[in-house]
Amino acid sequence: MLNRTVTAVRQRPIIISLYLPWFLIAIGVGMMQPIMPLYATEFGASYSLVGLVLAAEGLGQLIGDVPAGVLLRKYGGKNVMLIGAAGIAISLLPLIWATSVLVVIAMQLIGGFSRSLFMVAQHTYLAQNVTVTRRGRAISVYGGVMRIGNLIGPALGGYLGAQFGLRAAFPIYALIGVLVFLVVLFFVEHHDVNDMDEHGQSQHVSGSPLWTTLRDSWRILTVAGMASLLAQMIRQSRKVLLPLIGRDLLGLNVDDIGLVLSVASALDVLLFFPAGIIMDRFGRKWAIIPCFGIQAVAMLLLPLVTSFAGLMLVAALLGFGNGLGSGTMMTLGSDLAPPATRSEFLGIWRLIGDGGFTGAPIIVGGVADALTLNAAALAMAASGLGAVLIFGLFVPETLDKSQKRKRKTQNAAGA
Repeated sequence: MLNRTVTAVRQRPIIISLYLPWFLIAIGVGMMQPIMPLYATEFGASYSLVGLVLAAEGLGQLIGDVPAGVLLRKYGGKNVMLIGAAGIAISLLPLIWATSVLVVIAMQLIGGFSRSLFMVAQHTYLAQNVTVTRRGRAISVYGGVMRIGNLIGPALGGYLGAQFGLRAAFPIYALIGVLVFLVVLFFVEHHDVNDMDEHGQSQHVSGSPLWTTLRDSWRILTVAGMASLLAQMIRQSRKVLLPLIGRDLLGLNVDDIGLVLSVASALDVLLFFPAGIIMDRFGRKWAIIPCFGIQAVAMLLLPLVTSFAGLMLVAALLGFGNGLGSGTMMTLGSDLAPPATRSEFLGIWRLIGDGGFTGAPIIVGGVADALTLNAAALAMAASGLGAVLIFGLFVPETLDKSQKRKRKTQNAAGA
């Protein structure tokens, strides 16, 4: 089915060239979820500084998003993926011996920048090579691969942290980065990721592609981008709030926290493919609005939690909501991206979304220090509700427009 979904997969199966590397990275990312908030406190960090440490990776992604789009046009997807995989592995090794929080922040920046290169390259490849009417399913599988990795990763990270110390997870993730580099090196084809639409038609742009993107697409980037920023904030905030509330308010240990995060990821895994079917059959909003609405409700319930079981239930609700939105932001960005400047548009699109990933830990840490962790959960609930309102009222349903364009193309070809 994957081979039917993807229209131009070159010579090697997409499951090896695209999904496998992302699956491995997702395991490593998942390992860090229960580790990094607690690791940061080893340096005597306040909640605000913990938020800054976690936000540094997102800031690195922010810095890398737009350059990634530019580099893709110049060097191609494979080379950008290789640079990204190498950077991920290199950024983890100093964390094993770090004695200063400044070193941790610097390595988080490098790791985030590197991951941004890898993600923008893969996103652009999917947007170019998957037809609009199958895009939701293909990208939801991509999101599902991430969720499977996040299901495995937190439990593995929690186990390593409990048995061997928090720093034991870093060399394992570094080895994963090396393995990703080798998979890309041997199984990913060189490909031009620009100037082609989904039908293989050549597209050209005069002048600066980045300036052309900003000039022609600023309206939709502003409106849909704001909704994406708020949506990504509530998604990222659970990775900060669940570990800190579990430890500081409920007295849970690191392996219990890892189990809570894995339960949330398990719900993500169960729903990723249905999310793709919903997007392709009914429309993108039918998945987007329930996704962030349910997560907002879960955040409203989080201050009421008083036990491990209660935290597990709220985490499960967060995972259920997030699973309904598997691949939604990537699919929407792919739908909106102009073929002639696809990589630049998607670099900017990811820049906006990554702003939410970066801002969430800072806001959570700041509100928690000024007020309480429960108040931070309420702030993130407001973020989710804001995303629902903007998506529902101001962002167009891209599937209907795409289908109309497809029918026009088919009719013109028949004539």
